[in-house]
Amino acid sequence: MTFPAGRLSVAPMMDWTDRHFRYFIRCFSRRVQLYSEMITAQAVVFGDAEKLLAYNKEEHPIVLQLGGSDPELLAKACQIAKSFNYDEINLNAGCPSERVASGCFGASLRKDPRLIADCLKAMRENSDVPVTLKTRIALQEETQDSDGYDNLCRCTELAEKAGCQTFIIHARKARLKGFTPKQNRERLPLNYELIYRFKRDFPRFTVSINGNITSLEQAKEHLNFVDGVMIGRALYADPYMSALADRKIFEEDTPVVSRAEAVQKMLPYLEKEMANGVRPHLILRHWLGLFKGLPGAALWRRTLTETMFSQDCSFKTVAENLNSVISSF
Repeated sequence: MTFPAGRLSVAPMMDWTDRHFRYFIRCFSRRVQLYSEMITAQAVVFGDAEKLLAYNKEEHPIVLQLGGSDPELLAKACQIAKSFNYDEINLNAGCPSERVASGCFGASLRKDPRLIADCLKAMRENSDVPVTLKTRIALQEETQDSDGYDNLCRCTELAEKAGCQTFIIHARKARLKGFTPKQNRERLPLNYELIYRFKRDFPRFTVSINGNITSLEQAKEHLNFVDGVMIGRALYADPYMSALADRKIFEEDTPVVSRAEAVQKMLPYLEKEMANGVRPHLILRHWLGLFKGLPGAALWRRTLTETMFSQDCSFKTVAENLNSVISSF
């Protein structure tokens, strides 16, 4: 059986899920769905679109996540994105950061579900690929006396009329005022059962669940109730988790790449990027968790950190230092 890419995806995380991280994950899994960092529609339209949207062909399947609240700008951003051949485009209506909210996008969009629908409609009409929505259950400020289910249903039914039928839902509410993003992740309760109920009530929707999912075993449990699972920080902290994804989640009989093999696969990429002027720490920082939980993990992190910030950080030095650590395991 062939499963869709969204069966397991890596959450978009600003400053983390850049093209270097995504290329790294592709050393382990060819099936996991990857996301760009959130990119604002304004930046795409008025900034350097090539720099913002370019990626390596190996990153497919890849989703472009846009942030914005102006349907016209989002439409223009989608038109520009066409030539970059993303597999899907996603609207962020879930990020609870006050910085993001001040720009009137992210979770603050939930104040106006009709605006979300207008944005999705504009994106859909100007895209050649599916347009999806990432959001939370509801806003805490608007649903203090309920679980937020009715609010979620109203939002997604309007989104459906705009041409969206795929929803990635963080199984918490969002609080816009007085909470940091970390507090939004930790202080508000998870409600996985509500997302399961949502899928039962709307079987025509494709529903992915997100929020404090930390292992492939947990992901498999959720897949008994929903169509897909999105993992974020846990996979970034332990990127080798993705090495077993094609077997455990997509049920493919593919070889499992070792950590040492992954480093060898990444060295030519590192050499090429450094030759193009990319500072090595922008690539190597994503490798810090490669040996998480294993003997020697501290030595790996220390060597990587010292190497990436050393004055003599030539490619040769990096390769020698990393190979030396790996051979000592």
